[in-house]
Amino acid sequence: MYENEKDVGSTILKYLSSKDNYSGLKREDIHYTTKLSNNSSYDVARKSIKQSVERCGLGYIDLFLLHSPYGGKTARLESWKAVEDAIADGEVKIGGVSNYGIKHLQELMASKPRVLPAVNQIEVHPFNTRTEITSYCQEHDIVVEAYAPLVRAWRMKHPVIASLSNKYSCTPAQLLVRWSLQHGYVPLPKSVTKSRVVENGEVSGFEIDADGINQMDELGEYLVTDWDPVDAD
Repeated sequence: MYENEKDVGSTILKYLSSKDNYSGLKREDIHYTTKLSNNSSYDVARKSIKQSVERCGLGYIDLFLLHSPYGGKTARLESWKAVEDAIADGEVKIGGVSNYGIKHLQELMASKPRVLPAVNQIEVHPFNTRTEITSYCQEHDIVVEAYAPLVRAWRMKHPVIASLSNKYSCTPAQLLVRWSLQHGYVPLPKSVTKSRVVENGEVSGFEIDADGINQMDELGEYLVTDWDPVDAD
């Protein structure tokens, strides 16, 4: 849906076959995710998945997500059936959703799907904790992928973030990534700077104590940095 499936897939294949692949990584060592742009009919969704597999050139998709709950109940459930059939046909390994609220997850569960969603990718960070949704997901073994975990750098200088970053001798971004991990989420930090990409992953050397976690948990202001479809009809 981001019009980059061909570029991403060809880049992965190029790297795997290059001399820079010192670790001898193989296709199965790469976790590739893509999404369905819009929920629609079963046929449209099924065709879209097949096109995504073809465009990326990787043979299969590791994780395929329904991008949002928009489109209505029928479209959501029909699109999910297409994901289930893609999994059955070996085109997709894991199915998930994105930006789903509790009512959308309950609706899907109530339909008695053959495959339950393994992931819900939503905006989550200390300034928008979405505790009800994340708790529901974890109670039902749905992995929370937290996008915008760095709050798009809008709160890096917040007094609590600054104080705790200083306490743990880490960057604000590392602190925010660590907060996600300690809550059991899979954070998806982004950066266009290679050094920051590396730096954001270097968070194993410290752990936020209970007091620090509580301070960060109390920062919630329902800050939405992108869009917010979780209450869509």
